[in-house]
Amino acid sequence: MKIRPVIRLTGEIDIPGDKSISHRAIMLGSLAKGETRIKGVQDSDDCNYTAAAFSQMGIEIEKRGEITAVKGKGLKGLQKPAVELHVGNSGTTMRILAGILAGQDFEVTLTADESLSRRPMKRIVEPLSLMGVDIKARDGEYPPLTVKGGPVKAVNYKMPVSSAQVKSAILFAGLYSEGTTRVTEEFRSRDHTERMMEYFGADIDIDGTRVSVTGGKELASRYVEVPGDISSASFFIAAATLLQGSKLMIKKVGMNPTRSCFIDILARMGAHIAVMNKKALFEPVADIEVESAKTSGTVIEKGEIPGIIDELPALFVVASLSEGRTVIEGAGELRVKETDRIRSMQENLSAMGARFSGEGDNIIIDGVKELKPSIIKAYGDHRTCMSMAVAALAARGESEIDDVACVGKSFPGFFRTLEELKQ
Repeated sequence: MKIRPVIRLTGEIDIPGDKSISHRAIMLGSLAKGETRIKGVQDSDDCNYTAAAFSQMGIEIEKRGEITAVKGKGLKGLQKPAVELHVGNSGTTMRILAGILAGQDFEVTLTADESLSRRPMKRIVEPLSLMGVDIKARDGEYPPLTVKGGPVKAVNYKMPVSSAQVKSAILFAGLYSEGTTRVTEEFRSRDHTERMMEYFGADIDIDGTRVSVTGGKELASRYVEVPGDISSASFFIAAATLLQGSKLMIKKVGMNPTRSCFIDILARMGAHIAVMNKKALFEPVADIEVESAKTSGTVIEKGEIPGIIDELPALFVVASLSEGRTVIEGAGELRVKETDRIRSMQENLSAMGARFSGEGDNIIIDGVKELKPSIIKAYGDHRTCMSMAVAALAARGESEIDDVACVGKSFPGFFRTLEELKQ
């Protein structure tokens, strides 16, 4: 796709439902007793793989307009699928589903596409094995994963790396344990699993960076309204900040405190962002108004990284066109996403004239006045692709992205929405 620079972005938009919440709503709805109705499930490749996996395990999932109805059968109601469960490129599906399968009475193999098959799974294999789960990975590290369900032991687990997916896998397994499972993180990662488990009636306690769940309590069906995905909104927020004269209103965005750090960091860089019409649901929701602004560099500390892990590529683009230096500490988790996002963003932005250096887990970006057009490589990664589309909008000439199909993983309508806002 060729992308020409634009003068500004203006208008009002709705964005897809939050991907993280959509996954978990389908999962918890499948494990609850009765029909859970979910409004606004994200229609993306990843979430569709989650729905397909539970359908193959005997859960009836039906689309009724904006509502996805999930007829749950209780914690032990899943059935052995007739075939292996293929989860495509969805790391969330694979990692959390492994925790759910821990408590079932059957064995199943989870397979993945080529990209996900290179991503690390030892981080869930080790804690689940401590819980007595019979789980095997290729070379002890990579998909496919084979999980044989059975009795689950409660554990006290201190996570070496803060990760919402790993934490969630342990907590879901903990729903089946005899006793109380406790998970402690150094820095608090996104807490959608804890919030939703509590909402569905799990016996759960949240104390800062420690979460405890006591197994054996059945879940109750719920009505869930999925807020807009702040990670999807981040690309438009970044673009409107950079393009002079822009003004956007983004409606009904999830403002979970473990996810809104992106807004806080942009604000301290000088962005003009107003959060309004706040609603306190099981996940807080608000409208976001953003206007163009001149931004300056900042320091992003290691403890902030878990809350902005998906928004970092968009922040790299803003930092590249900000005055002064931005330092990002402890961002190594980006190297084990759909691609090595530090490398993919560094190569692309450097080709456009940005001053970007990444050594190990740390990144330094010195702002430049403008970016030049380039041939952009998406590396099959949705967030690299969308972030670099933002960079291309702000460049001084026409750029080209080699592969835009990858945005279907989380935001199939991204380029269509972008076109509607261009001036």
